[in-house]
Amino acid sequence: MKLSWLDIRSLGDARDAIVQEALHHRVDAVVADDPALFADLPPTVTKVLFPQGKPLPEDFGDAAIVVVDPRTHGVTPAELATRHPGVEFGRFVEIIDAPTLEDACESARTEKWSLLLFRDPTKIPLEIVIAAAARAEGSLITVAGDVEEAEIIFGVLEHGADGVMMAPAAVGDTAALKRAAEAEVPNLDLVELRVVETAHVGMGERACVDTCTYFREDEGILVGSHSKGMILCVSETHPLPYMPTRPFRVNAGAVHSYTLGTGERTNYLSELKTGSKVTAVDVKGNTRLVTVGRVKIESRPLISIDAEAPDGRRVNLILQDDWHVRVLGPGGVVLNSTELKPGDTVLGYLPRADRHVGYPIDEFCLEK
Repeated sequence: MKLSWLDIRSLGDARDAIVQEALHHRVDAVVADDPALFADLPPTVTKVLFPQGKPLPEDFGDAAIVVVDPRTHGVTPAELATRHPGVEFGRFVEIIDAPTLEDACESARTEKWSLLLFRDPTKIPLEIVIAAAARAEGSLITVAGDVEEAEIIFGVLEHGADGVMMAPAAVGDTAALKRAAEAEVPNLDLVELRVVETAHVGMGERACVDTCTYFREDEGILVGSHSKGMILCVSETHPLPYMPTRPFRVNAGAVHSYTLGTGERTNYLSELKTGSKVTAVDVKGNTRLVTVGRVKIESRPLISIDAEAPDGRRVNLILQDDWHVRVLGPGGVVLNSTELKPGDTVLGYLPRADRHVGYPIDEFCLEK
């Protein structure tokens, strides 16, 4: 999970409402330039003192982290750490050219906290700093102008900055920032499912999910007819006799099927569209969010696959009835859907909660 720092230094009359929203959504830290602003904050939120353009106060108050600019404050984090052993210190770097970029890389390699402000819109300098800090133990916090930029910062080089500091423009921005910080999806515990029955069920609409990402050979998306059971459908990364591979695609199943999106929510394949997010999963249960570039819905013959979990739960998946549509088994074994037979083993996932408009909910729900 990424860190969300709320910058309250210049919020004006909206400060109190935005701070209350931030506390409700449990932001990781509140950033102020005056220790007095920490007085009414609960101990559950980290207090960060950042007196940018102001003298460093003698008393840091309740601040747990103090960020300094050695150029203007005339002191380094290391020097302050020897005087104040109970406080953590960080360095602020404003990146405007090659020398300041090198300063940022040095800070990322050596400081516990690095607060970075990139003046140019390109994210190339941030990529360089993230690469420079690959083996460092400190944390990179990058200033974002809005939530959209925060989402980009979190994804740079597939790693992103460790956190974002943002001054909200209005109530609601803090909640959006927190959602962006929590966009990563947890890894999943996959289970082995035993195929018990297959049947040709006639014509219907199936969805090919074309993403903006190349899948790995042992990776795909989870798809199922019911919210409490899904099977791992592999992408078209494996060779086919009559067409080239399309490593960005999963021939995922009939349009009514569920797949996993963001925030524990499921989506119907039929409602995915350009820009949607789906959860990619490999055979070990490792996950990542990928972006949908296109969904192709076409009428095709369909095959129904029923499989059983070790606890007796039934899982159903309806796929295009064609040999080149595949699912994954233990160890990454690729299984052609039309050749599945009772006794074969496939990989799947068993969510515990029922769903209402895609959200998990504890209520009675019978699916059959």
